[in-house]
Order: sequence, then C-alpha cells, then structure tokens
Amino acid sequence: MLSLGHAIIGLTVAFFLVASYAILLSAWLPLSGNLILDTLAQDKHYKYLVLLMIPTTSYFVIANWVGWQYYRNS
Repeated sequence: MLSLGHAIIGLTVAFFLVASYAILLSAWLPLSGNLILDTLAQDKHYKYLVLLMIPTTSYFVIANWVGWQYYRNS
C-alpha cells in the first residue's frame, strides 16, 4: 500500500515534470501529440499562472499566519 508521503512525492515529481515541459522544454521540442501538453506548449500566458500561484499563495498564507500570531500575542 502506498503511503501518503509517497503519494505526495509522486505528485510533486509529476507536477515538476509537466511544469518543466510546459515552460522550458516546449519551446525547443515538437508537439507531443498529447492534447493537454500541446495546449500548455502553445499557450503564451496562462501556463505560467498555475506555477506562479503556488509560491504566491504560500507566501500570502505564511504572512497572514505570522500576522495573526502577532495580533493574538500582543
């Protein structure tokens, strides 16, 4: 049985590979024949949205949590 940790690592690796293809490799490689990957490769704007939302959301959540801790403990 697959543990939760292995599942998280597997999904992280899969996301990294798809994101690497969409942003870096798709400019030099021909279309793959996969509808989703080809759509990401041909898109010029929204392929960056999901990738940039992850760190932006993480920073926003951490900053709000720290601010809430300062508010509660002051």
